[in-house]
Amino acid sequence: MQADATTTAVLDSVGLTEDRIAARARLTGGTFNTVFRVTLTDGSDRVVKIPPPATPGTLMGYERDLLVNEATFYTCADGSAPVPRVLHSELDPAAPTGPYMIMSARPGLPWHEVAGSASADALSGAEERRLRTELGRIVARLHTVTNPAGFGYPSLAAGPLVPSWRQAFTAMTDAVLADADTYRARLPRPTAGIRALLAAASPVLDDVTRPALVHFDLWQGNLLVDGGPGARTIGGIVDGERMFWGDPVADFVSLALFGNMEEDGDFLAGYADGSGRPVVFDASVRLRLALYRCYLYLIMLVETVPRRASREELDQAWADVAPQLESALTDVESALRTGD
Repeated sequence: MQADATTTAVLDSVGLTEDRIAARARLTGGTFNTVFRVTLTDGSDRVVKIPPPATPGTLMGYERDLLVNEATFYTCADGSAPVPRVLHSELDPAAPTGPYMIMSARPGLPWHEVAGSASADALSGAEERRLRTELGRIVARLHTVTNPAGFGYPSLAAGPLVPSWRQAFTAMTDAVLADADTYRARLPRPTAGIRALLAAASPVLDDVTRPALVHFDLWQGNLLVDGGPGARTIGGIVDGERMFWGDPVADFVSLALFGNMEEDGDFLAGYADGSGRPVVFDASVRLRLALYRCYLYLIMLVETVPRRASREELDQAWADVAPQLESALTDVESALRTGD
């Protein structure tokens, strides 16, 4: 198996030869990278992440050099959040091994697996609310991390870092809409109309003046929950490959995926505690949230094409995501009409 051979070559390159390895297991659940958990003979664990080859027709534009983003996220978030430590990395696609990253392993299971357990150990409502409050404090700390070099993706996949969030986000959305045209992705509206609508609303992005560390993929699958019933905690925040330097409000989209962050009082209480001030959902914040929802849902629909999703997966994405994108676009239109 090619993935096994590549992983062996990566491990050998950093001195983790077979005589030091007790076990290895491929981790499932992701849709982009190949990921292995490797247990060493001393009992410690490593996580090895290897991106797919940059073959034409298999990637979206912003996915170029995603490992650069992830390494940046873990390095910058260290000390602010329970994230893996980067132990070894090679980010140059031309390297003999190809790009890779080897990280420490974080404890726990994905939140949605713990919450969905049918056993007596499933999360209680009270514990879920406590964890949401804890998560709010953690995300608030992440958002204190800033980047004086500017806004955008560290990988520079959508262009160089720039001093204006409006400029950076416009480049990001233009890249995804270009992918939609290239891959002839099915969207609820033509790309030209979407592009014009986002451009009309873009002045609100000038309200953002500080490039914050944004994970942008904080759904429950990327949040690890550790410990037993009644004593659980956030064990790790993983898969930071889609991070960018931008508006911290953007993280609220995946944190309330297909939901309304304004209704998550437990998270918001923790966030206010961690940041020292409450989140005020004024007209600017609501419009910016609508724009970031558009961006995320566009990605979720367009990526089904280069991922070569099955017919069932395509139908499911259309049923789940297309109404959310249409709702977000309608919210942008409404805000522009009313001037709110």
